[in-house]
Amino acid sequence: MWLIVGLGNPGSRYRLTRHNLGFLVLDVLADRHRIAWKERRGFAVIGRGTLGGQDFMLVKPQTFMNNSGDVVSSLVRKGRVAEECLLVVHDDLDLPFGAAKIKRGGGPGGHKGIASIQGATGMEGFLRVKLGIGRPVGSQNPEEYVLSPFSREQQEVLPHLLERSSEAVASTMVEGAARAMNRFNKREDARSPGDDGPGG
Repeated sequence: MWLIVGLGNPGSRYRLTRHNLGFLVLDVLADRHRIAWKERRGFAVIGRGTLGGQDFMLVKPQTFMNNSGDVVSSLVRKGRVAEECLLVVHDDLDLPFGAAKIKRGGGPGGHKGIASIQGATGMEGFLRVKLGIGRPVGSQNPEEYVLSPFSREQQEVLPHLLERSSEAVASTMVEGAARAMNRFNKREDARSPGDDGPGG
């Protein structure tokens, strides 16, 4: 079974912020494949499905970003999920907004959700779909930037990013990571609109 984890923060306050891109991609996947969400309050929102003969679980941890590892480690143990079948979808400051990149392993790069998962599971080689949000312009603090809403220009690119990223997740499960990387890790897929401020 595949465990597909989207990272974000629970609650309406954070729903349409840059740090919640992982949640938004999983929402697209669930809608596309008609997957019903079930909430385990304070733990996770979970959906189950099958695609191309592959069983999978979609997971949106509800413990807030910094403690995402608590949820993931529990589900990995319970489902005996192999490292190669764990895929985490998350935002990335070091990619331009609109870019999506499939990667296996690597350090957290300052992402506290990834650091939490690596620490709690002891796994570092799991797959990741990294979603570019770019870096803030001017003096805005990166922590404030990731928790701020998308700018107007970013909102125009957002539907493309969510669709493309959901396809990347599906392709990874069905075709395998190597083929998915060849399809989706292309420089021309990146879009980099200017940022006109956290509130747009």
